[in-house]
Amino acid sequence: MVVLIIGLVSAGIMLTVTLTGRDRDLERESDRLLALINYAREQGELQTREYGVFFQEDSYEFLVYDQLLGQWRDPTEDDAFAARKLPDGLGVKLVVETRPVVLKRPADAKDKTPQVMIFSDGDLTSFAVSLERDGGARSVTVAPDDKGVLVEQPMVEVAAR
Repeated sequence: MVVLIIGLVSAGIMLTVTLTGRDRDLERESDRLLALINYAREQGELQTREYGVFFQEDSYEFLVYDQLLGQWRDPTEDDAFAARKLPDGLGVKLVVETRPVVLKRPADAKDKTPQVMIFSDGDLTSFAVSLERDGGARSVTVAPDDKGVLVEQPMVEVAAR
């Protein structure tokens, strides 16, 4: 009897999540990415430093330009910029300056050049990053609007074929 009740409750929860179209992992990760890019913008302006975001198929990380070394490095002084791996089933698609970017792992871990730049004056590279569920079934896109304000577009759900 207990197993039957647990099964019914589990089925009800699964139906509710599926019918409402909610995807908490996707929403949480897109909200986090939006907040982190805005935070990097603020830090760049306050510290007059150039930041960048390096995207891979299933992760992203923030980098800072070290003028003394003349290269991009991890911003170790701020834990908020730690590398982030997306939850299983989520992936990244990136468009920079209206061109799709092929995301691949660098041959050398030190060979990281960000695809998206966050300049010290607050300007951003023109980009659109989509976090997608399982090959694009659901996605959320984060991109700057016409005025340079970073916005999160509503979740898009592709109907099953």
